[in-house]
Amino acid sequence: MSFSGHTQSEFRRPVSGRSKYRLTVAVASIFAALILGFSSSDTARSNTSSVLVADVDGIIDSLTVDYISRSLDEAQSKGSPLVVIRLDTPGGLLDSTRQIVELMLQSSIPIAVYVSPPGARAASAGTFVAAAANFAVMAPGTSIGAAAPVGSGGAELPTTLSQKVSEGTQAFIRSIAQVRGRNPSALEETVSKASAYSAHEALELGIIDFIATDTQSMLMQLHGRTAATAAGSVVIATQNVPITSIDRNFLESAIGLLANPNIVLVLFVVGGIALLVELSAPGMLGPGIVGAILLTLAFVGFLKLPGSWGGLVLLAVAMGLFYAETTAPGFSVFGAGGIVALVLGSIFLFGNSNGSSDLPEPTYTVSPIVTGATAALVAVVWVLFIRFVRSEGGTSTGFQTEEEAELEGAWGVALSDLEPSGSVRVASQEWAASADPGVSIRKGEEIRVVGVYGQVLKVERLYQQRKR
Repeated sequence: MSFSGHTQSEFRRPVSGRSKYRLTVAVASIFAALILGFSSSDTARSNTSSVLVADVDGIIDSLTVDYISRSLDEAQSKGSPLVVIRLDTPGGLLDSTRQIVELMLQSSIPIAVYVSPPGARAASAGTFVAAAANFAVMAPGTSIGAAAPVGSGGAELPTTLSQKVSEGTQAFIRSIAQVRGRNPSALEETVSKASAYSAHEALELGIIDFIATDTQSMLMQLHGRTAATAAGSVVIATQNVPITSIDRNFLESAIGLLANPNIVLVLFVVGGIALLVELSAPGMLGPGIVGAILLTLAFVGFLKLPGSWGGLVLLAVAMGLFYAETTAPGFSVFGAGGIVALVLGSIFLFGNSNGSSDLPEPTYTVSPIVTGATAALVAVVWVLFIRFVRSEGGTSTGFQTEEEAELEGAWGVALSDLEPSGSVRVASQEWAASADPGVSIRKGEEIRVVGVYGQVLKVERLYQQRKR
């Protein structure tokens, strides 16, 4: 049988060296073309970086600093041509404002602050943030200004102190205006006279660069402009460039939830009570673990707020007094003192008690309702807990029952290894038991009861007692 005049033997003829070479070159060329194609495709994608948009809606605080810092880092790593901060804020903390301004002035990526949507404002701290941008833009119907200094909680300052604080704030905003080429006099009046301006007034006074109805309109007007960055002058190329929003990540959202004075207080108190339960009834483990977790979360939120360490000390004193109440008869002096310390601690835990501020900063306080409810709940729960762990076995003597008094000093034997918790047999009954931290008692060793905490015995090796 033949194909096109060729025999089967002809098809079996070995390929010559020249043919092998040509085949190798052809295959290599195909792979090279594919690689170059993918490479050019990747290059094309990398050259079409998107404009990153970060939304700052609310009080400017340390969480805002972290968010803007991450946004700028992400823009740097992605090679974004521009970062847009959409701003709507009543103000914020001075320290956080200074940090944000520093980040913006040192950025190698051009930054535009866009006060939007209509009805939004860049008040107080927002004025400084907008002024520090390479491009300050406002939507119609927005406002900017009113950055006069006030005391903590919004109270007016004495004349002399107000003048000193105002001068410092004026110097701050004047320096920003000089760097960004804005009208220093108009910006200073937002501090000295608490002046506020509409979008059109701000444009006429040279506070902002232009007005835009939406983000796309702003990008079209920015295209071709030059921005002075920390890395030098950059020509803005934002025509037909995609927009990518930078959402707050899980960690930022979680910390934002924890950074609430009411939540911080509840976490501190509930976590502290859980640890006290563990100390009062060792061996339960659950309350201790829960308490440690809650206290850790409380500290995370506390450190993100302008809190007072004095208030925190008062809360610790309250926990100490509650614990002392477990060793004394009756819910009286120590328990009442703990409630008073808890209420005072909640009052002084927050509240911007550091005196005057260069900006009308927000006041962080614990709600009186939350304070009262927490104090009442703690009192009820602690009384019930004390009665529960001390009520087994008959008439009580102080916080110790007659049965517990009889068990103290009794001998027994370990039914399991205590490292340091386990089980023992005392007075023909099996008990949960715990030794001192770091102490190991082996199964079968004799033990002595040195304390009774509800259904848990505090024990030691019997021979330790005999050596005393």
